[in-house]
Amino acid sequence: MTEYRASRTAVLVCQGRAVADGRLAVGRFADPIAIELLDAAERTPVERVRNGERAHGFGESMELELLASTADVMTTRTVFIDDAIREAANPQLVILGAGLDARAWRMPELARTEVFEVDQPASQQDKRARLGELKPEAATVRFVAVDFARDSLSDLLEAAGHDANRPTTWVWEGVVPYLTPEQVAATVDLVARRCAPGSRFVITYSTPSRTASFGRKALQAMLTLARRGNPLQHEPQRSTWRPEQWRDLLGDRGFVITDDQDLLSIAELLGMTIRRREFLALGHCVVADRN
Repeated sequence: MTEYRASRTAVLVCQGRAVADGRLAVGRFADPIAIELLDAAERTPVERVRNGERAHGFGESMELELLASTADVMTTRTVFIDDAIREAANPQLVILGAGLDARAWRMPELARTEVFEVDQPASQQDKRARLGELKPEAATVRFVAVDFARDSLSDLLEAAGHDANRPTTWVWEGVVPYLTPEQVAATVDLVARRCAPGSRFVITYSTPSRTASFGRKALQAMLTLARRGNPLQHEPQRSTWRPEQWRDLLGDRGFVITDDQDLLSIAELLGMTIRRREFLALGHCVVADRN
């Protein structure tokens, strides 16, 4: 994904976590930092969804529905990924396409972990401004700004202090759908080269669906028609994947898949009220380990 502006999708994801905090999967999901990373205008629709307010007009209805649906997705993904990070308990955590991810600021389990946040320069600059004086829970947080058109991520990670000889947990959340298959394979190659035994790779991806593809286009058209900001405008979906494709792609590079669940199954285990079953079923989270 080539990006030269701060990601609006990152804001939507952060809003979704803020909507869910204290409301969805209580006891299993929490992200009190998310609301702190939003400005006043971005908080307003979050509070409206949290308060159960009715929308006034088509445009507002679309905006609030998108936030509520995003909250469902973020709850399931976050619980799965957080559990995978805790279980691995590796000394290094690399978050690829970090956006407004708050794990380093909200997870006490990272107190002895070096966290490396990788993202485009504009998005990273925006995040650092939003963080202000917030202190991380992680031992260290190192920001690795990458222009993927020019920079070598491996070299930049090396320069930032990432040690390829120590076990690392890699998190690749919400990025794969915006990349081509070739870009995905190239990133998996890079991660594999920097993975010591004991490392873990956690990835989210979308499975193929013509209905979902049409629905995404329809949503964007309706947001434009309603004159609402479209956070997906500059991030078109470029790839979908089947579980067996990940088995082959990761297996060829020395990883063993230890878990692969769809978001619907995760939501059911969490006892969530599920509104769009078919939509959640299309999203997957996979864990692959390097022995």
